[in-house]
Amino acid sequence: MVLRWGICGAGFICNDFVSALLAPPNNVHEVVCVGARSLARAQEFANRFGIKKAYGSYEEVASDQYVDVVYIGVIHIHHVKLSKQILKAGKNVLCEKPVAACLSQILEVQQVAKDCKRFFMEAIWSRCFPIYRKIKEEIHSGNLGEIQHVQCQFCFPMVNLNMDRVIKPELGGGVLHDLGIYTIQLATMVFNNEKPLKITADASFSDQGVDQNGCITLTYKNGGKAVLVYSTLFEGKNSTIIYGSKGKIEIDDTFWSPVSANMPSGKITNEIPCGPAPNNFPNTGGLRYEADCVKKCLEAGNLECSEVTFADSQAINHIIDEVVRLTGIHVQW
Repeated sequence: MVLRWGICGAGFICNDFVSALLAPPNNVHEVVCVGARSLARAQEFANRFGIKKAYGSYEEVASDQYVDVVYIGVIHIHHVKLSKQILKAGKNVLCEKPVAACLSQILEVQQVAKDCKRFFMEAIWSRCFPIYRKIKEEIHSGNLGEIQHVQCQFCFPMVNLNMDRVIKPELGGGVLHDLGIYTIQLATMVFNNEKPLKITADASFSDQGVDQNGCITLTYKNGGKAVLVYSTLFEGKNSTIIYGSKGKIEIDDTFWSPVSANMPSGKITNEIPCGPAPNNFPNTGGLRYEADCVKKCLEAGNLECSEVTFADSQAINHIIDEVVRLTGIHVQW
């Protein structure tokens, strides 16, 4: 079947997602419509990709009878409200990360999805890359032995780009929810959603009170640790090393959208699909892997994705909640 998408948003990430949808093979996904806060902006986006219908509201996307699933790529302070609204309109939803500011909010959205019997997924696209799947298989096989240490860094100078969603508190600005979440999802995947016995965290803040960088240490019951570093102030070597008692896995920069990784058995790679439009972010042609996961779930009648389950999102947000508490981050959304 061809999966028919409605797009909420006309910004950078929506551009990259739609371009990935249209990458070859381009006969499995169709973009039916796009909606934005203004019709003119939606129409410009539609013209860019040859989308037939443009709407000046998100409600019109939710009510389009030809849409099977809606991708939400608007600014994250609207994710919870819009996810609920579209689910209640009877549509399946793939919502960009972070879906919510805290665990209680993500639980609310998940409950609405269950009540409406509709598919819902937090778009943590990293999990859908073939390299991530192979890493999970290697860990679960026992070939690495007991996981002893995870070292992960995501540092990118976004402050210099004047991105409002990162620097303005009223728009949910802050690095924890934007970049830090990628390091946290990596740790929760490696430790199979186990709750850390201990969480320590530190952060620094801008003059506006927005967190600009941070460091988290997670300690698990077997003595294993994850040390996670993230920042919007400078560019780092954004790779990851997973140490086990029998070997290690190294995910090359960029770890959240990987092209290659080194396993005990040798180097592994995956391709980055190439769509018709230039990408705004690194390797976002790989968003196609996420879209294909959604398609497989809907074809199988599954209301959760095995790559990013409800439990996965809950485990990630549990850690985020504790980091917020420990560091005094003021979440305004």
